[in-house]
Amino acid sequence: MNENDKIQLFEDRRIRTAWDENKREWYFSVSDVVAVLTDSADVKQYIKKMRWTSPS
Repeated sequence: MNENDKIQLFEDRRIRTAWDENKREWYFSVSDVVAVLTDSADVKQYIKKMRWTSPS
């Protein structure tokens, strides 16, 4: 992990992040954000179901 890749905390839960210096933007781990927001027991399955049920 370089100095611009940090672990952020949200409600005492870890969310992996990365800073893009060229675009001056933060990127967040989708699975970490979904885990925090949903309290899902199986985040990968939750994301998989979201993809199948989202409209085209």
